[in-house]
Amino acid sequence: MNLWLCPLIAFLCGSVPFGLLFGKARGIDVREHGSGNIGATNVVRVLGKPLGITCLLLDVLKGLIPTIIGLSLIRFVGMKNPLSLVLLEGHAEIHPMLTAQVFQVLTGLCAILGHNYSPWVRFRGGKGIATSGGVLIALMPAAALLLVIIWAVVFWLSRYVSVASICAAVSVPLLNIWGAYFHGKFADGTWNKPLLVFSILISALAVYKHRGNIERLRNGTENRFSKKKS
Repeated sequence: MNLWLCPLIAFLCGSVPFGLLFGKARGIDVREHGSGNIGATNVVRVLGKPLGITCLLLDVLKGLIPTIIGLSLIRFVGMKNPLSLVLLEGHAEIHPMLTAQVFQVLTGLCAILGHNYSPWVRFRGGKGIATSGGVLIALMPAAALLLVIIWAVVFWLSRYVSVASICAAVSVPLLNIWGAYFHGKFADGTWNKPLLVFSILISALAVYKHRGNIERLRNGTENRFSKKKS
């Protein structure tokens, strides 16, 4: 049961709707303005950049912090860490390292699911891009940096946050595969299989959560950030 504590805590952390709370503090329900989303992009549109950027950072942290805790506490048998949640014998007989990897990525996934399907907003939540970014910083730091570059380049070219987010999301499993190949993990069979499954899941989830944006892009009605005039 101890192994489920980290995923549970991660879900609760991820479920905190900072965007909605910031709006309520100003007497505004952000769900009734802009795109109707509680994420940082809509907070920028409705409440301004200072609160929007603060919301973005908090959404990143609620993915980053629980995942780092999960990586620190969930270890396989044999690692010397007095704070580790040591796996039960039944798990150890199956595959202790694989079990640890599964619960590590499950912790990150639960943080994202908490944001996307927060029980405090009737399980509707946001799209999970910022929270996914926080999780990826913990699990795949090099890939996370490349994803920021991909997002920034696509946004600069298109001026659509949704397009940049979708492109970055689709890149996650590709970067995971490239990283495992580049570091020789495929060759020696030590690649992190749960992490690859996780990267595919969050990529598909992000694209699914943007289905409304995709429809608006097709109709030419998607919100677009205009370039500043010099």
